[in-house]
Amino acid sequence: MRVAVCQLNARDDRADNLRVARTLLERAAAGGADLAVLPEYVDYLGRAEGAPKPEPIDGEFAAFFADAARELGMWVHAGSFHEVGPDPEHTYNTTLVFDRQGGLAGTYRKIHLYDVEIPGRVSYHESATVTPGTQTTLLDVEEAVLGLSICYDLRFPELYRQLAIDGATVLVVPAAFMLHTGRDHWEPLLRARAIENQCYVLAAGQVGNHDPDRTCFGRSMVIDPWGTVVALAPDVVGVTFADLDFARLAEIRATLPSLANRRLG
Repeated sequence: MRVAVCQLNARDDRADNLRVARTLLERAAAGGADLAVLPEYVDYLGRAEGAPKPEPIDGEFAAFFADAARELGMWVHAGSFHEVGPDPEHTYNTTLVFDRQGGLAGTYRKIHLYDVEIPGRVSYHESATVTPGTQTTLLDVEEAVLGLSICYDLRFPELYRQLAIDGATVLVVPAAFMLHTGRDHWEPLLRARAIENQCYVLAAGQVGNHDPDRTCFGRSMVIDPWGTVVALAPDVVGVTFADLDFARLAEIRATLPSLANRRLG
């Protein structure tokens, strides 16, 4: 199974962000990808006052990526977007996954919200405008069983262990990981999630500067169940490919059965 992680630099022009996303998906399809993964907030990453109006899961955002999946004949993981929330002050940070025919195959709402105070670096309270999801999501995508997550979820290993227990073989992490934490934590956390759950990890990130005064780390990558980085994006907008080997995954789980040998949970 061939996958592509798409790395982009979404800013405050939604139409242009979607244009770039479509271009990346076309490159992924041309490279033979069965599944392409886009980053968190693929359609807009800019000042709050300019943010697009939240949409339902069958709105314009969904239609755009459903059309792309159908026209390209490829599974599309559409990163995430602002879904209409439970009240006028809050949205959901939501992932949509479309099958090769453009059908909505899966939905996930981000569970762990980025509420962080790092003096002199960042003050960010995602929960002020976003409501957390409450459900994990598993999704059959041809040979793979995808376990869905978004960005800050990465710091909570219990989510991924539950996904693995429930049958995930591939963990997906669309992200807009901040530069100052990403350079120290992004790869170690991704590799840990792969090793401890004996799963492939597909991580698609935003890269570069965004308004207001935000820089994302990028370094989109694919990691195998041994914890080896098998594909790594350079620090530019682009598409990075990897081939997933599920026979290797089965061999790793059989010869070092740490997932099967767990005693707690």
